[in-house]
Parts: sequence; C-alpha cells; structure tokens
Amino acid sequence: MKVNFFAKNKISASRKKLLLDFQKNNNLNFKDISLLDLAFTHRSVVNENSFLHENNERVEFLGDAVLEMVTAAYLYEKYKTESEGDLAKIKSAVVSEASLADIGLKLGVDKCLLLGKGEENTGGRKKKAILADCVEAIIGAYYLDSGYKATEKFILLWMIAVVEGFKQNPALKDYKTQLQELCQKQFKVCPKYQMIKKSGPDHNRTFWMSVDINGTVFGPAKGKNKKEAEQSVAKIALNNFEK
Repeated sequence: MKVNFFAKNKISASRKKLLLDFQKNNNLNFKDISLLDLAFTHRSVVNENSFLHENNERVEFLGDAVLEMVTAAYLYEKYKTESEGDLAKIKSAVVSEASLADIGLKLGVDKCLLLGKGEENTGGRKKKAILADCVEAIIGAYYLDSGYKATEKFILLWMIAVVEGFKQNPALKDYKTQLQELCQKQFKVCPKYQMIKKSGPDHNRTFWMSVDINGTVFGPAKGKNKKEAEQSVAKIALNNFEK
C-alpha cells in the first residue's frame, strides 16, 4: 500500500487516518502523531525528497536500547532460576531481526512505511531489516512521546508471547547464537565478524561478512545488511563444524 508523503510538520488527512488506525489496532496512544510518522520514515524516502529532513534511524537507535532494557528486566524477573547465559540466549532470540520482522508484519508496519521509489520497487515493505528497524523506531518514538512505562506496556503486549515461544522451542535460535554457543563450548572463544565489502545503492545495498573462529576464517557471505550477512556466514561456519 502506498501512502502520501507529508510536508515537514504537516500530515495529510489520509495519512493521519492511517496512523490513527495503526495506533488503535496496536494499543498505542501518541500525544504527538508526528513522532509515529517519523518512526515509519525510511532513509530512502528522505534521500529522494528534499522537503523531508529526518528519517527514523535516530529513534531506531533509541528504541533498540529501550527494547533491550524492557526484555532484560522482564526475563530477570520472570525466570529467577535461569543463568545469565540462558537469559542472554533468550534475549538474543527475542530482539533478533527475524523475530522483530515477524512482529512488524503482525502489527501492520508494512502498510504504514514511507519508502523511496527504489526501495518500494525492490520489495522494501517486506524486507526483514526494514521491518525490524521500524519496530525499534516505533519503540523509540513512543518512549520520547509517552515515557518508559507506556512503552514497556506496548512491548510486553507482544514480547511475552515471543519469549514463551522460544522457551517451548529453543531450536528457533538464530545461527549467530548457535555458533557462539558452540565456539564458547569447544574453543572458549567468541566468533569475530568482519565486513569485507559492501556494494550497491543505498536502497539496495549488499554486505559481505566473514567470521574468524580460533584462527579459521569462514566466508565471506552476503546479506542485505550486516546482521543478515552475519547470519549467513554463521550458518556456513556451523555447517562446516557439523561436517
């Protein structure tokens, strides 16, 4: 679904209705609706429109920290007998790109995104990285608008189900987590990831990452962002260890 662009500090009536519907469906209540709009503003649309001046990357940065805090606090209080290592594994799965992208689709983030033409034409509305980043941006924007308690309540509405799902099926752990556990168990070291190169325009970047494990380098493997490339090369390393 395409949406109308907005002039700075001015949101069209149709865009405002879309945002209000998103709030209603997800138990949000922004005092300043422009902050929610900002959370949906991908850098690609700003790059293509001179009248737009800010994208969602700064509020995404903030939202990432708030999500980590809420998740860690919940796990600490909920699972009092779990070790630090086990809690870290669960948190890693909950805040992973794959998990947040799935949440983004369930929330309806894809319907509200503001994307540039290039990103739109390459399927940006369904890209895991964009969806996951937007979920974090919404969290950051809501924290700025309504504070920690309201943001915590919003996060827990969906985060608890993700945690319980992971507890019931630990096999859902991402490749990076699995590789780190294996390396610490066998070699007492952590994998070291390195970006080899990146290519392509801003709206369609490709990243190449390698991983060094106890002096053995695997990869490189590619992805649409660093996290995806790291997951790809971690999978390669795991497959080699299994062989």
